[in-house]
Amino acid sequence: MSREETALVIADVQRDFLPGGALGVAGGDQVIEPLRARVNDVGLIVATRDYHPANHCSFHARGGPWPAHCVIGTPGAAIHPEIDAIAQLVVSKGMDAEREQYSAFDTGLGAMLHAHGVRRLIIGGLATDYCVRYTALGARQAGFEVEVIAEATRAVDVEPGDGERALTEMRAAGVVIV
Repeated sequence: MSREETALVIADVQRDFLPGGALGVAGGDQVIEPLRARVNDVGLIVATRDYHPANHCSFHARGGPWPAHCVIGTPGAAIHPEIDAIAQLVVSKGMDAEREQYSAFDTGLGAMLHAHGVRRLIIGGLATDYCVRYTALGARQAGFEVEVIAEATRAVDVEPGDGERALTEMRAAGVVIV
């Protein structure tokens, strides 16, 4: 498949998901270099971001599983500068306070990629067991060929092994793990 038919989708490499952030993923900063290494292999670079209102349903304050993170207008919501510098398109998700939204394909991203002639996606970012997983599965459902770069993802692993189970689920759905 040609470079022009391929997009790099970088999931949620944001301050709050990096080490020291509100919901920091261990080793999360180690995904940046392998993602940047793929820039010349693609025709389009998309960065996704969690972008929550302060009263989001997934936050502990509302009985959700997560601490407050990636709140609109806060430094924690910022995309890492090295990713922000290469992104040609930024897709925000999770802005509805009453709905969790892990997949970037719940935003209309699929239609936009199809309109650009994209047929294949290379995906990496944070976290393997949540936004990478759901975005990769959503991409397969939308008819894309999908590769996930294992070295460019890190898992939250709320339960030990969640990241590995997510990779297994993605493989079963036709995602190529490289």
